[in-house]
Amino acid sequence: MPPRNTATATSLFSVPSLFISLSLLCILSLSLFFLSHTSSPPSHPLTTPLPPANSIIKVYVADLPRSLNYGLLEKYWSLQTDTRLGSESDNQIRSTHLWKQNLKYPNYPENPIIKQYSAEYWITGDLMTPEELRTASFARRVFDSAEADVVFVPFFATMSAEMQLGVGKGVFRKKEGNEDYERQREVVDFVKRSDAWKRSGGRDHVFVLTDPVAMWHVRAEISPAVLLVVDFGGWYRLDSKASSSNSSDKIQHTQVSLFKDVIVPYTHLLPMLLISENQERRTLLYFKGAKHRHRGGMVREKLWDLLVNEPGVIMEEGFPNATGKEQSIKGMRTSEFCLHPAGDTPTSCRLFDAIQSLCIPVIVSDNVELPFEGMVDYSEFSVFVAVTDALQPNWLVRRLRSYSDKQKNIFRQNMAKVQPVFVYDNGHPGGIGPVPFDGAVNYIWRKATVLQTFSC
Repeated sequence: MPPRNTATATSLFSVPSLFISLSLLCILSLSLFFLSHTSSPPSHPLTTPLPPANSIIKVYVADLPRSLNYGLLEKYWSLQTDTRLGSESDNQIRSTHLWKQNLKYPNYPENPIIKQYSAEYWITGDLMTPEELRTASFARRVFDSAEADVVFVPFFATMSAEMQLGVGKGVFRKKEGNEDYERQREVVDFVKRSDAWKRSGGRDHVFVLTDPVAMWHVRAEISPAVLLVVDFGGWYRLDSKASSSNSSDKIQHTQVSLFKDVIVPYTHLLPMLLISENQERRTLLYFKGAKHRHRGGMVREKLWDLLVNEPGVIMEEGFPNATGKEQSIKGMRTSEFCLHPAGDTPTSCRLFDAIQSLCIPVIVSDNVELPFEGMVDYSEFSVFVAVTDALQPNWLVRRLRSYSDKQKNIFRQNMAKVQPVFVYDNGHPGGIGPVPFDGAVNYIWRKATVLQTFSC
């Protein structure tokens, strides 16, 4: 009998064997990962428990020039004045030169248009904090990219975009004369030259893109990376000016995915109300914001017309400047439910203001991505309503009135348990200091860890 062709046998069986081996390895790692989750004590019953210390994520921080992060804040505060809506408090800070008290890590703007997207500031601040103070952080900073699970790119993309919109909005969509584009280009060129990017093709790099227009010109180039976004709305937008031509501003759907990207919370603008401070709520449903919005805001306009004259319902036009903020605090704290319809994008900071105000969110949407889904059970403290139901006359009010006082109190008690999960601010100047163990920064890294585990 002729000898068996071992080379042929190897070529026939090596690929399936390798596939099975890798699959078993992946399943084993996942099993160990989730076993480690169940072995740690839960922070509260509405969220899955945080993993123990041996499950931390190792983060390398790309060494970007300071001009692309904290230097942008210096540049912002150095402006003589800002005429945009919501800039009153920041202009007052400029006039007193208070921002100069912490030149190394300047404060983030108070302008609500910018502040709502401040995740970039708090995540970076955590990583810049001395290691001995980071005992509660889920991310461990490493200084060799080869040792890292992910590479964090500390570009303040929101600040870059807002700086350009503040001083030269007319060129924002263009490249020539656009300082934001120049900064985007500098960031992308910097990371693509690195060995870390070349090893992974960018798949283990993390960018914070909370502002819908952040890194608008280079999104296609960073699409393999892990993107921290408030929702996917800005990625699918079709510019009306381009809709009749062959070219469009639509971002391909494959560039964002729940399998690789992390939906993160907006920064809430209203202060936290403790459950012990909760008082009588005489208004059934409250909403404050603009009636007329673009794109997805058509539902908001229809809801407004249906609800504006309903007894027990308050629909207010307004903006969260100093006066509007006080109105929102009063409105949300004295209402049972807070309406959350889509606007320019599917979500807004209004949802997180409602949670901090213990006002039961009414989320009107057929398809919305929310932060930390699978980790936080929103059905325990929110009401979800299909658009077709909400747009039926009297349907929504009847539905909300059907909830008993006991049901509403359970909603609020559950909401109080998850309030810390949506808080970024660690209470330290410049964001440099220990982060809350059950706060937003840790939950973001925890979600990123789960995605990295599944990517095996």
